[in-house]
Amino acid sequence: MAAGNFDQCLAIILKHEGGYVDHPRDPGGATNLGVTIGTLRAWRGRIVTKAEVRALTFSDVKPIYRKNYWDVVGGDSLTPGVDLAVFDPAVNSGPARAKQWYARARNADPVATVRNICDIRMGFLRALGTWSTFGKGWTRRVADIRARGEAMARKALGQTPTQVREAATAEAERARADARTADQKSVAAGGAAAGSTATVPIVSFDPAFLIISAVVIAALVVLAFYFWHRERNALEVKEAYQRVAAEVDA
Repeated sequence: MAAGNFDQCLAIILKHEGGYVDHPRDPGGATNLGVTIGTLRAWRGRIVTKAEVRALTFSDVKPIYRKNYWDVVGGDSLTPGVDLAVFDPAVNSGPARAKQWYARARNADPVATVRNICDIRMGFLRALGTWSTFGKGWTRRVADIRARGEAMARKALGQTPTQVREAATAEAERARADARTADQKSVAAGGAAAGSTATVPIVSFDPAFLIISAVVIAALVVLAFYFWHRERNALEVKEAYQRVAAEVDA
């Protein structure tokens, strides 16, 4: 199984977690290498300072990640790729939720399982109140985990580097097409909203008509933003698969 995959998965996760941050809208507070001040306090069994969080090193956080997240979700029992797709949301959204998503997403095909987990995860993240602040970063992160998780799963299934690269390239092209379609729909909805706004004053000043027109325009604007976000997400997915395809033989 994936007993030896912890280090590789952790390296990927830490690239996304980055260094020290203390964002006012992040409920975790001071964080370094993905470890919050609250997590560090629980780990050390005492009050800790922001300075201690800032001073954390890879050696400090590695055992925290293994015990608090990897072991809790049973990382060693998961197939390569699936382990990454479960481990990363365990860090980002909690082990209990990550295990629930895995239970819902499980499939005989590990590649499909990775995709399913990432789709469920994105649906959850979009519904959070902090999406407007962190949504772009979350989208990029989940897209990267999806692409890398699928590549790991394909390698574990015995696919050659060429097959893995071709599969990633095909997914990048599919995402590019999705982005193009979403962009066209966003432009169309935005144009319809603008056109409706321009014609309303000319057509009628009847209150009922104006109310209905306002509702229609608002719906078109929402639809335009929806497809715009779909386009952004598809572009992040495209770029993630392209990176993975370029790295396969590296």
